[in-house]
Amino acid sequence: MPLDLEEQEQVAELKAWWKQHGNLIVTLLLAAALALVGWRGWGWYQASQAAEASALYETLARAAQAGDAKALRDAAGTLIESYPRTLYASMGALVAARFHFERNDLKAAKAQLQWVVEHSRSDDFRDLARLRLAAVLLDEKAYDAALKLLEAKHAGAYDSQYAALRGDVLVAKDQRAEARAAYKLALEKAGSDQGAFRESVRMRLEALGG
Repeated sequence: MPLDLEEQEQVAELKAWWKQHGNLIVTLLLAAALALVGWRGWGWYQASQAAEASALYETLARAAQAGDAKALRDAAGTLIESYPRTLYASMGALVAARFHFERNDLKAAKAQLQWVVEHSRSDDFRDLARLRLAAVLLDEKAYDAALKLLEAKHAGAYDSQYAALRGDVLVAKDQRAEARAAYKLALEKAGSDQGAFRESVRMRLEALGG
C-alpha cells in the first residue's frame, strides 16, 4: 500500500534524523553494553579475588594454630603482595603479627602491623594495628614512638584501650601523674560490658596510689 504524503514526510524526517544521529546512538548503545559487561567482569574479578584471598587466610590461620612459621610467612606474604585491597590481607597481617609477637620476633610483628596501618582499607583494622604496634614499641622501650602512635585519631570505640596503653607507656617513663590521668580516662571511656578490662585498669591505677 503506497504511503500518503504525510507518511512519506515522516519517513523522510526519520531517515534524516537517523542519518544525523545514528552513529552517536550506536556508539552510546555500544558503550552502555561494554560498561555492563565490564561491570559484571569487575564483579566477577572481585569475587574471584575475595575467594582466593579467603582461602589463603584460612591457610594462614591454620598455620598460626599449628605453629608453622614457614607456612604462615608464605601465606601472609602472598596475601599482602597479591591481594592487598582485600580485608583478608589486613586480617592475615594482624594474625601474623600476633604469631610473631608471641614468639618474641618483634621485628616481624612490627612489619605486619605497620603494613596494616599504612595500607588497610578498614579504619577499624588501622586503629587496632596502631594499638598493637604501640604495645610492641612499649615492649621495645620505644616509649616516645609508642605515645606518638597513641595520639593518632581513632574511633571512639578504642578510646579506653588507647588511654590504658598510654598509661602503661607513661608508667614505663616514670610519669606517674600523667599515667594516673590516662588510666582514669580509660575507666571513664570503658563500657559497662568491659568488666575484666575495667578491673585491670583499676588495679593499675591503684598501684599508682589512685
